[in-house]
Amino acid sequence: MAQEILIDAEHLYRYYGPTCAVRDVGFQLAKGDVLGFLGPNGAGKSTTMQMLTGNLAPSAGTIRVRGIDLLDAPKRAKHELGYLPEQPPLYREHTVDEFLTYCGRLHRVSGDHLRVAVGQAKQRCGLGAVGKRLIGNLSKGYQQRVGIAQAILHNPAVVILDEPTVGLDPIQIREIRALIRELGNDHGIILSTHILPEVQGVCNRVQIINRGQLVFSDTMAGLEQHLHSQHIIVRLRNAPAPAELLQLPGVAALELLDDGRLRLRYEGTNPAVALAEIAVARGWGLEELIPERRTLEQIFVELTMQDTPIDTGDTGTHPTETEAA
Repeated sequence: MAQEILIDAEHLYRYYGPTCAVRDVGFQLAKGDVLGFLGPNGAGKSTTMQMLTGNLAPSAGTIRVRGIDLLDAPKRAKHELGYLPEQPPLYREHTVDEFLTYCGRLHRVSGDHLRVAVGQAKQRCGLGAVGKRLIGNLSKGYQQRVGIAQAILHNPAVVILDEPTVGLDPIQIREIRALIRELGNDHGIILSTHILPEVQGVCNRVQIINRGQLVFSDTMAGLEQHLHSQHIIVRLRNAPAPAELLQLPGVAALELLDDGRLRLRYEGTNPAVALAEIAVARGWGLEELIPERRTLEQIFVELTMQDTPIDTGDTGTHPTETEAA
């Protein structure tokens, strides 16, 4: 059974004067997805998030939330969105109950529905015991929970979280990550973060933006394929000449590491078994033979260090900036 598409963004551009901050970005978010949205500072991540939440009009492109065009029917589309900015807009002088009730009214939830909605949001976010406390007296971890509670209060289809664990201690981070995973069962989640292990621990899809363009988009299963490097690390007590190692089947290149080990790049089938047999037969003194596994950080750095040119709008071949409706 096909998953329901909650967000469908196509060919998004955003210009600031002559500079193109976001260029031809598009993706889909389905129910049950927890999408990790990554990018270095200045990559266009925040601009994209603001367009998806309706806080910034794209210069070109379309955004549909559950089939509703965000520009044509913004109120209907935004009703399907919940948003937690990096700095939660909390009223510190309010109690948790007062603040969530106020937020519910902003979302046009009223009467008995409002009381039920506030109770459910508190329960899901672990706020049941602090409803009468002033938000300003809560720990940062609990304040983040209040911020997430206001984002899910009206039961939106999509929840967008911008750096939800920044500044939290390790225990609070674990709790917020568990909450995000739980929310992913009933919503589509977009998680913007600089914490790469957070993506691997929470998300089922990953997108990386650099210089305004998507440079990577795949599932976590697809990412795992990228993490498996075509390299093996070898330590030999009596290493032969490099030319002899390069004659082994599948070995394409060799690199001597600072600690005396060798990194072998191979093509096709992993030659580890053949290498071990030959090392024993020829007395090379095999001490170490391990596959090299790349990290998400390595992939992130490789993709975001590429010298992709920034479009300055001089050619006149791209969409021009439009006024927000």
